[in-house]
This record gives sequence, structure tokens and C-alpha cells, in this order.
Amino acid sequence: MCGDENMHNFTLLSRAQVLKNGKLDDRISIFKKTSARCAITDFAILLGGFACREYHIPGDNSLKGRTCWWYSLDFSMNGNLCPVDERGERHPCPANWRPGGIRPILPYSGTSNILKNAKRNNQGVLEVEYGEYPQYAPGFDTQRTLADEFSKGTLRKTGKTYTTDSRRYDNFSRIFNPTTHEEFEYTGRKYVRVKANNINYKSKGDELTNGAMVHPGEYYWVEVSPITWLVDEETKLLISKTSLASGVRFCNEGQYDGDFENTEMYMFLNEYFAKDMMPSTTYEIIEDNIEKKNRETNPYGLDFREVNEEEIIRGMVEADIPVFLHGLSGDGKSSRVKQIDSESEEVHLGSITMDMLIGKSYVDTDGETKQAMPDWLRSLLRKCEEEPDRIHILFLDELTNALPSIQARVFNLVLEKKLEYFGKLPDNVRIVAAGNEMQDSLAANPLAEPLFGRFAHVYIKTTAETWLKWARENNIHPSIYAFISYKGDVALRSEYNGEKPNADPRSWEMASKMLYATGRPEMLRALIGEDLTREFVAFCRQRVITVEDVINGDYREEEIQGLNTAQRYATVVEISKVDEENIEVVREFAKSLGGEYRALFDSIWTKDSEERLEIIAEIKLAEKTGKTR
Repeated sequence: MCGDENMHNFTLLSRAQVLKNGKLDDRISIFKKTSARCAITDFAILLGGFACREYHIPGDNSLKGRTCWWYSLDFSMNGNLCPVDERGERHPCPANWRPGGIRPILPYSGTSNILKNAKRNNQGVLEVEYGEYPQYAPGFDTQRTLADEFSKGTLRKTGKTYTTDSRRYDNFSRIFNPTTHEEFEYTGRKYVRVKANNINYKSKGDELTNGAMVHPGEYYWVEVSPITWLVDEETKLLISKTSLASGVRFCNEGQYDGDFENTEMYMFLNEYFAKDMMPSTTYEIIEDNIEKKNRETNPYGLDFREVNEEEIIRGMVEADIPVFLHGLSGDGKSSRVKQIDSESEEVHLGSITMDMLIGKSYVDTDGETKQAMPDWLRSLLRKCEEEPDRIHILFLDELTNALPSIQARVFNLVLEKKLEYFGKLPDNVRIVAAGNEMQDSLAANPLAEPLFGRFAHVYIKTTAETWLKWARENNIHPSIYAFISYKGDVALRSEYNGEKPNADPRSWEMASKMLYATGRPEMLRALIGEDLTREFVAFCRQRVITVEDVINGDYREEEIQGLNTAQRYATVVEISKVDEENIEVVREFAKSLGGEYRALFDSIWTKDSEERLEIIAEIKLAEKTGKTR
């Protein structure tokens, strides 16, 4: 086990190591730098884990960023556990519940070679990959291919298995009963086939990161990938970055008294997980010919998995390579930068003067000519000084809209990370630029060839499909979501002529804010133009079942079945007016519209209310445990 004597000694964190208790702050250093919220893997969701739709880890609003509640070592006087909830706070629960996330903790010795490939992330926390485990579901095409190959019996077994608990997610009375998931190899990657063991909320919580809705009893493929650990250098602990598994009881209710080594959780971690996370020597024997072929064709140990735009951008930033984001107006170039560095320093080159870029010359009281530091540089230097271990992005937006003279000055800034008169930028600064193509913007200028060659280039294209995925995670008004779902790309973006408003992803986001603020769709013509506004208004004028109808039971099942997509979304908007007293009956009605609509109802009804988020969380917990709220 890499020469480390403690490799099998898996444990969990105490609540005091993670959460601040009033003035008492015993948190380990990692949690003083980053959030206590923990993301959940698809494998853990399929094993019965709870993925929270409302909360995400900071800087990641994607499906991968959804959080879960995860077990700690602590317990209360009445025998309840004290895990960390999806908000990164305390959340008591009985010791025999199964949907909690399992976030393994691994002590390491000072002589361990595990950290030889460790790197610091944007928060200055050391990260390292060690071991492997099933984590995320591949895309739909791969799912279908694997299912076909499995049914034909042509998938190659590696000889390795992963052990989890076979009990149902709601079986709180039975002890751990192991079941195994065989590992298969296909085109150089490894996968397991998992039978979903979750409660079907028909909501966002049951959606995998590939967009697939989870149905209990059905099978899904999950790829085996390296485990990423956060490294706390003071306590010498490796802390799993995500909740890797779920569906295991901590122990029988009422039995936990702090003796962790006599719990089912300890048994799972140290008898099964500790073995499963290590690459199998059996695999190497069985797959000798494949391994030999891989060594011949890939002697460099490269990772040939597909990457998306965000991963390319993040990779370039980590490698300190300037990256240029191409795309149409409103395609979300700046939002992609914000996902990496929420406090990035933005410089809008399309409207900047030379003095604003490099500073203004002035004559001091002694008659000497000096250069005033530009505001953007002063702000950037302050951020770098306050957080020297964190990467800070200098975002040069609208570079193609900048005058050639401005572009010429930017060349040296990109080439040497240096601004004349003020010297080099700090080592933790990374440069990202963005701009529109000449054929797509009346104000764009050609990018000088030497400057173009100094960047890595990422071409962003937002389609209705990708925008709707983003919209689901960012509380876009349901009427807009329904309209774009129905009309597709022709409504997402209309032609720009420089004379009248046109629709694009950014203008629809603004339209959503306007509808939430005023509720008056006729105002959209100032954002998306008159023609699209007329279509949108006609689309929204659909018959609905009112909140009063739902509370009084004044509707028929045939009415629900007769609602089309637009009418269902309109009904969600209407019933989201319900008060807290009647929330449960109305939310149950929303379930009859379909899982996507109930998830949308939750999002609209809670908005930014912590109190309402608590109510929905309690209802979900009651549904999962079969107890009343």
C-alpha cells in the first residue's frame, strides 16, 4: 500500500474538525480555506444517497456540484448522529439511516510517497489523486454501447469487484449484507453496472450528472476513475473531495456511543472500501495482453478521456497558459471564468482608454513625471496579496472589440505577464481573454496574428439543449424554460441587426430577472424584440389548475392528463403561490405533473428563503424515511 503503515485505517472526521462552534474554532486548516459542503458522486446517488438540488459547493453550480449530507464521528446525548448537512451545517439524524454520504478519511505518514504528484487548487488546498473507485456515469451513447456489449456477453471482466450494502435505502433494521459490482473494461476504461437502490423523488435530486433521471431497480453504468483527496498537511489527513458511497448504516439505532471501530460504517470502510479502492493485481494478470498493448501504444501514461469546455479552460488556467474564449454575445464566456474564480478581475477592453489600461502619466510636486497605477491592477494586486496561495484570474473581455493600439499593449501583458512601468504580475495571476468573431459583431476588430498565437483557444457554442441544462440549475423563470424547450434554438437566439433588440442567452437571463421582479411579460420586447415577445405571450396564455383548485381538491385526473407541456409549466407557476400551511398537499400535486415539474416547483417556491428551504428539506427527509414531518 505505497509503503504507508496506516493505509487500512480509514475513519471519518469529527464535527469539530469541520464546523466552527461559536467562538471556538478547532477546524482543521482545509475547512478554514474551503466550504464544509461536500459534493456527491453518481455512484453514491445510485446506492441511495441524497443529492440536494438547492445547494452546491462554491463555484460549481453544475450537477456535479450538488451537495449531500455526510457522516461525522460525533453523536448527541440521545444517541443521534451529528453529520454535516448539505448546507455545510450540523444536522442530527438516527444512527441507522442509510442515505448519508460517506466521505472517507485516510491518515498518512510523513514518509509516505502518496503526495509526490499533489497540486494546489484555486483555494490553495493541496489535492492528490490516489486509488480509484466508481464515481460518475458516462454519457448516453456510452451507456447504450455498454448495455449492448453486456447483453451480447462481449464486455471483458477485469476480475475486480466493488462491495456495497445490498439492503434497500429504507431498510433501517437490517445489518450490512454485502453485494458486489463487477468491473468491466471497454476501450481502455473501466466501468461497473449498478442497480439503482434509491427512492424515486422524480426530482432533480435523482438526476445523474449525465442528465439521466434515476429509476429504482434499473441498471446504470458508472466509470471507475481516480479518487481525488484534499490534503491537510498539519494533521496529515487525506480527505475525500466528494462523498464516494452511500446506502450503509452507521450502526443500529441507539447503539453508537463513540466506539467507531464497532460500527458497520467502520467495517465497510476498512474491510471493503480499503481493498476496493486499490488497483487490482488480478486485473493485471487477466489483462496482460491489453496492458502490454497499452504500454506499446501509450507509453506516457496519458489520460484519453473526453473533456468539455470548462475542463479545458480550467486545465489551461492551472498550467498557466493564457486562454482565449471565442463565442457569440451572451454565450456565457464571463460566467465560465466566474466558475473558476468568482472574484476574477475583469477589464472590458472594448470601452477602455489607454490611460485606463496602463495608467495615466502625471507630474508630481517635484516636477518628476510618474505613472499612476490603473484601478484594475491595484485591485488585482490587493487580491493576490490577501490570498497568495490562490489563483486569481485577470479576465480581458472584449479583446476583439479593442482598438489595435490597445491590442498591441495587451500583447506584452499576455506574453510576459508584465505591465510597463509596474513590472511583472504576481505568480498566482492567470490570464483569460474573450471576444466575439468579426462576422458576429459589428464592433469586432481582427485579432493581430502574434497576439492570436499567444493563446490557447476555446470555442464556446451555447445551444438550447446546453442552455436549458444551465437554466435548470440557475432558477430561470419556468415560463421561459418552457418556451425555450418548445421552440429550441430559433427562440434562444434571434438575428442581430444592430437596430432592434434580439434574443440571446444573456437577454433571456435578464428576461427571467424581469419576470420575477414585475411579472409582466409584455416588457420582454425591450430585451428580445417584439416578434418573439408576441410568441412568448401567446405561449404563456395557457389554461392552468389554480392553487385554490389543488387545496380544495377541485380538479379531475383527466384534467392533469390533458395538460400539455406549456400548461404544466404555467400550472407550476400558479401553484407556487401556495402558503406554508398548504405546501405539502400542493407539492404532492406537483408530483403528479412529473418529476421535472415538482423540482421546478421547489425551486420557485423556496427562492432565497432559508426558512422555506428548511421546510422542503424536512419534507424530503420525511418522504425518504417514511416518517411524518
